[in-house]
Amino acid sequence: MSMSRRVFHVGQHDPLAAPLLAELAIEYSSRYGGTPGEVHADLIGYSASHFSPPHGDLLIVVDNGEPVAGGAFQRYDADTAELKRIWTAAGHRRKGLGRFVLDQLEAEIARRGYSRIYLTTGPRQPEAVALYAAAGYTALPRDVRKAVGYVHPFEKYLATGEAAIPA
Repeated sequence: MSMSRRVFHVGQHDPLAAPLLAELAIEYSSRYGGTPGEVHADLIGYSASHFSPPHGDLLIVVDNGEPVAGGAFQRYDADTAELKRIWTAAGHRRKGLGRFVLDQLEAEIARRGYSRIYLTTGPRQPEAVALYAAAGYTALPRDVRKAVGYVHPFEKYLATGEAAIPA
């Protein structure tokens, strides 16, 4: 990882988010079905306000001018943020970027006053399950009603107070 890594907080239609969402659509369609176009339409089908301040955010990590990773959160309830779309570009995996994005999102979530984080990941994403388990997330009972199959829900409670928020 170079020293030129920067984090940008953007809207879901920002050009920095486009390559990662496009690659995410291809990955999801290859793992779960549907065309990349259908999956991409679903990914960007949320209202922009879902991932915008004050209740949400979308961040993109840029390294040497190239978007290499990203992730988002939206409001789940008054105390809980829901993580969405954590992604690392295929050519940049196994470099700690997923954990870096997760750490950045958790810090922003804490700054926004949430005390809990919730997420679901799919049954065909073992690397995501491993990331969340390693980052201290607790697995919750699986929801077998989801059309995609068994989703893996997780939660994590954040420390509260000024000492919990990184400078």
